[in-house]
Amino acid sequence: MKECNIAIVGAGPAGCMAAIKAVENTRSKKIVLIERNPSICKKLLLTGRKRCNITNAADIDAFISKFGKKGKFYRTAFHKFFNNDLIEFIEKKGVKLKTERQGRIFPCSDKAEDIKNVMLLYLKEKNVDLLLNHKVEKIEKKDNFFYLYFEGDKKSIKAEKLILATGGASYKETGSEGDGYLFAKAFGHKISSIKPALVPLETKERWPKALQGLALKNIRITFYLSKRKIVSPVGELLFTHFGISGPLVLDLSGEIVEGLESGEIKAHIDLKPGLSREQLADKMINAVTQNGNLEAGTIMKDLIPKSMIDIFLKITNIPKSKKGNQVTKKERDSVIYNLKSLPLTISKSLPVDYGMVTNGGILLKEIDPRTMESKISKNLYFAGEIIEQAASSGGFNLQKAFSTGYLSGESVAK
Repeated sequence: MKECNIAIVGAGPAGCMAAIKAVENTRSKKIVLIERNPSICKKLLLTGRKRCNITNAADIDAFISKFGKKGKFYRTAFHKFFNNDLIEFIEKKGVKLKTERQGRIFPCSDKAEDIKNVMLLYLKEKNVDLLLNHKVEKIEKKDNFFYLYFEGDKKSIKAEKLILATGGASYKETGSEGDGYLFAKAFGHKISSIKPALVPLETKERWPKALQGLALKNIRITFYLSKRKIVSPVGELLFTHFGISGPLVLDLSGEIVEGLESGEIKAHIDLKPGLSREQLADKMINAVTQNGNLEAGTIMKDLIPKSMIDIFLKITNIPKSKKGNQVTKKERDSVIYNLKSLPLTISKSLPVDYGMVTNGGILLKEIDPRTMESKISKNLYFAGEIIEQAASSGGFNLQKAFSTGYLSGESVAK
């Protein structure tokens, strides 16, 4: 049996940061970082479309608001290690970062691999004992020590303190199978309902399948929940074979998934958010007046993408071959209505494994926000996605992982 002072399970951003900080705070203690995969940060390599949206340039209050009503839980972690600290931490190893739209921060190389390599450099520099290809099968606590048992014929580990940074339940192929929740439950913790966040949505209507791969830019979408509506900013939506995806949908999907518990949700796409209904009416009249002999399908090409015309005209019940000067006022009104409020019915989301992050996890009320230590089991700490509350895309969730990893690593070494 191998003995250590601190065992950290999970070598993603949170676990790596926890190990690095723990070593910095106490070089005399034995620290072991355990990873089930052959390499570290496997899920990080997929983030930001493999470009790695490492963090965001927003201030702390904006970050906290992204995590909802309970976001203040992360205030201490963000104050300890925030975006500027992370930028300095990364760039110190020669990887330059850049800021893009909406404050999203990426490596200038657009390669997530560069961020992974930075973490490897720090782990090597700090002489962290890294155990790869070690899948933890069971953890027990006896006589105030943690005993970790592995799948296969591998030596068990006895540790004085333990950090669980095992991630959530999304992207199972990266090793995030939700086993951290089972370990936490064994120590008396409760887990909030596990749901997907940053996840595509399925629609009741089947016509999106015919538009699979079409991206609509500069549009707005409004979701109508039972007691309120959610209006997106202007942005991009992507049609899929099952429904809708894209940045606008993914960012709001966490709230939509919650709302789906009460039943289907109506959604309306504003294809022309920059034009009022009156302006569109004038535009339609001018188009019909100037091109009265052209078919309706031809006239519509100035209003919507060509690949969408057939579907749109079916929805508005206007024959594609109908001449512009034959289009009635009622039909023009139908066009205007659907340009500003194209209806869809959201029936469900894709399963949690398809979410970019997991919404739900270890209850915040069972964790000390000043240290990330469990309030239920002494010397047990948490970091990263395993903790409940996910944010929208934009680098906020990765910063949460680095910040909580930093705080747990600092705290566990004291």
